[in-house]
Amino acid sequence: MTNPPYRRSTTVRRAAGLLTTLALGTAVLAGCSSEGASTDCGLDACTVTFDRGVDARASILGVDATLVGVDGDVVTIEVAGEQLSLTVGEQATEVGGLYATVQSADQEQVVVRIGRNPG
Repeated sequence: MTNPPYRRSTTVRRAAGLLTTLALGTAVLAGCSSEGASTDCGLDACTVTFDRGVDARASILGVDATLVGVDGDVVTIEVAGEQLSLTVGEQATEVGGLYATVQSADQEQVVVRIGRNPG
């Protein structure tokens, strides 16, 4: 027994949608690179863990992000050529066309969320 034409068409569209989503996700993740940092990226945001004491940088969401310095709970980063100082836990702030927030900073690493929206 064969499926009616409308069921085949729905199945094909779902499969095509899934493949497109996987390809897009792979392309976004493949676009991330780092040195002295690790990245965990989704479709519209990345969490970057910068190592302290090294020249830490990451290429994410089509821009470069660099850890410039840390003074207590104030972290200075550069995103897409724009420098910004943020306090740990502060609301997301626009920088380089993206939004950044510092989630944590300790003696070994700094964790920053950079995304296309403030959430």
